[in-house]
Amino acid sequence: MAIVTGAARGIGAATAHRLATRGATVACLDVRIDQAEKTAAGIVEAGGAARAFACDVSDEESVAAAVRAVEDDLGAPRVLANVAGIGWFAHTAEQPLADWRRIIDVNLTGTFLMSRACLAGFLARDGGTIVNVASSAGLRAQPYSAAYCASKGGVVMLTKALAWEYVSRNIRVNAVAPGGIDTDIIAGFMPPEGASMKLLGKLTVPGGFGEPDDVARVIAFLASAEASLMTGTIVPVDGGMTA
Repeated sequence: MAIVTGAARGIGAATAHRLATRGATVACLDVRIDQAEKTAAGIVEAGGAARAFACDVSDEESVAAAVRAVEDDLGAPRVLANVAGIGWFAHTAEQPLADWRRIIDVNLTGTFLMSRACLAGFLARDGGTIVNVASSAGLRAQPYSAAYCASKGGVVMLTKALAWEYVSRNIRVNAVAPGGIDTDIIAGFMPPEGASMKLLGKLTVPGGFGEPDDVARVIAFLASAEASLMTGTIVPVDGGMTA
């Protein structure tokens, strides 16, 4: 059984579908429950098993309640895919503290809260796997994205720290680092007023933009027994952006 956060659309929805095709029962978590239900319904229509659950990954009580509901309704998860994320361009000197906190809360704290909520069960059942979604922006800085880069860089190091901490307990923790992927979040990364086009012009994607399923396939691989010797690994899925 697998939990996927951010399952309403984009990489999260693609990951939920991809894991279902590999035989997993999927818990589709998202704060937008109506859209998560559409993802789950699509999986069921395709012959898989899935159910949607409301969850705000940035809220400790919401996370705890969602994981309890998943365990009560679908059983114990063996896989957690932390996909939920947000971000947008902004001039750092003008960025409100509330915006900074929101990006950190969803991208980094949300990954921590979901991981912590599932780790207790993984430890009790002697194993499990976590796949986090970092970003090329967590490996290579980009302008007008201080909060996003900080949050995704944090996900990279959280992934490595958890991998080291739990490797002896049969728990693997890896991450993917997507680059330019055609999802709704891209719409938030529009040049802010007065942005330097020279700086932004350096954010090239040699291999072009990818699709959500390009990332979902790698997540499914990392979650599988085929990646049994991989932990603490960050896999770029970015068309050569960080090459």
